[in-house]
Amino acid sequence: MYQSQTVIGITPARKDPPLQGCTWPEDALHFVPDWVYTSQAVYEQEQDRIFRGKTWNYVALEAEVPEPGSYKRSYVGAVPVVVSRAEDGGLHVFENRCAHRGAEFCRHGQGKTKEFVCPYHQWSYDLKGNLQGVPFKRGVNKAGGMPRDFRNEEHGLRKLNVTTRHGVIFASYSDDVEPIEEYLTPEMLVDFDAVFPGRPLKLLGYYRNELPCNWKMYHENLKDPYHATLLHSFLVVFGLLVAGNKSAMTVDTVHGRHGTMASAKSEEKYATVSEENKKEMRSFHDGLRLRDDRFLEYVKEFDSPWSVTMQTIWPNLIVQREMNTLGVRHIIPNGPNSMIMQWTMFGYEDDTEEMQRHRLRQGNLMGPAGFLGLEDNEAMKFVQEGVRRSSTDLNVLKLESGKLGTSETLISEAAIRSMYQYYRQVMGF
Repeated sequence: MYQSQTVIGITPARKDPPLQGCTWPEDALHFVPDWVYTSQAVYEQEQDRIFRGKTWNYVALEAEVPEPGSYKRSYVGAVPVVVSRAEDGGLHVFENRCAHRGAEFCRHGQGKTKEFVCPYHQWSYDLKGNLQGVPFKRGVNKAGGMPRDFRNEEHGLRKLNVTTRHGVIFASYSDDVEPIEEYLTPEMLVDFDAVFPGRPLKLLGYYRNELPCNWKMYHENLKDPYHATLLHSFLVVFGLLVAGNKSAMTVDTVHGRHGTMASAKSEEKYATVSEENKKEMRSFHDGLRLRDDRFLEYVKEFDSPWSVTMQTIWPNLIVQREMNTLGVRHIIPNGPNSMIMQWTMFGYEDDTEEMQRHRLRQGNLMGPAGFLGLEDNEAMKFVQEGVRRSSTDLNVLKLESGKLGTSETLISEAAIRSMYQYYRQVMGF
């Protein structure tokens, strides 16, 4: 389903002058400069060229706005937006900024309403973002008020294009972005549609946390299978992602911006790791066991060879499937040195009570204090501290040197190189 809406006031494409001090290293594939993560000027240009450019940005699940009048606060890049379902059932996304004096008028995370009213001067908008009421529009006692040529239809909220794919809502500032199926690419649709096959979703809960790191580091982290068997003791000891298991890092062949990190869990509950690999993996500890082994059960319910898929959809969506726990993560940039992560955990409406409990149990892997998420968050904090404070100015990407795109080995940085090749083109570096 593709819903095209008028986008007001799009800034035309332009060639900005090079940002001062921002010159990419000559060996562009194998080095990333520190200023990519720390420069305020680079961050602002990312908002313009990436999030407000020719991209589809995740904003919500349809299950979060199920009925006419339902709405959710969300973000496109750093810009606050509202996702709304109108009386006719149509989905709309518009900036959470009053057209009068710029107040962020929608203050609740989710809810149901007949209209949106700005708390400052009570300008009111309908569920499609159209201005419908201005107090004292004609003044009082023939004094004051708006000029005679003021037209409500010329002062609505800034609207974005909207599209959906199997219950997932995307928005774009561009009126020239390709249909969502083309945007996601055939390679990504395989695992995206495995998680979102069209079955009605059931919301299970939310997490929200701030990470003191640049937003791109989260994309890197999930395009970096190298760290997974080194940082995460839980993954390795309990056999969820082990060097030697069947695994892959798949990248879209169109732009190299999306990726899926995938692995197949062995039939054993606990990992069998060769003595040679143990020497390379300080995170592996023999003898660790869970008191509740049900945590490790994988109920095969997807048309997929993988028990784990972590999918990065450029620029702001992570689709996570870790055995039977399901969720999406929404990346919200918060300046060059900070980002907000909004986690939405879900199952399916037709899940049995037993399956729902199983998903909630395995959900402890995820979130800001999850068995896996906690380690990633701290590692990215360490990286941001390093690039902000050190005298060195380059990051090295030489694993599987020279290769771009999909890789059949975990010991590779080919997917990160592909992402930055695309990033350089969009940003003009």
